[in-house]
Amino acid sequence: MLMVAFALRDNDATMNISISADQDGQNLTSDEILSEPTDRPSELEPGQCVFCLRVLQNGTTEHHLIPKTCHKNKWFKKQFTREQMRETVPACRDCHNAIHDLVPREKELGRHFFTVPLLLARPDFARFVTWVSRQK
Repeated sequence: MLMVAFALRDNDATMNISISADQDGQNLTSDEILSEPTDRPSELEPGQCVFCLRVLQNGTTEHHLIPKTCHKNKWFKKQFTREQMRETVPACRDCHNAIHDLVPREKELGRHFFTVPLLLARPDFARFVTWVSRQK
């Protein structure tokens, strides 16, 4: 069982993230979860999905880590820089659709799942990525 806890402070841009796993009792710091996982390649091939790592003939779409509909919102403007709000990652159509199907509220997606590791820490999305990575 994976437990994720967030602590947000509106008066500054501080965000504390705590993740613990019940099986082995390990705790990860916010620096560890916000950094890219070490088992993932640092450079992606053209047309490679950052989530399932498949290289597809159709290529990828660009997933905005903070949805564009949130860019004018005051809370997002206080918490993130323009560069952070404009950041995108390449995602295959299957993974991109799964993200928006599993987290349909744009604000929730932008506030709680604004990095690749945070999205992959979500158990239902992680199960999907494991499954889709085995598909052709």
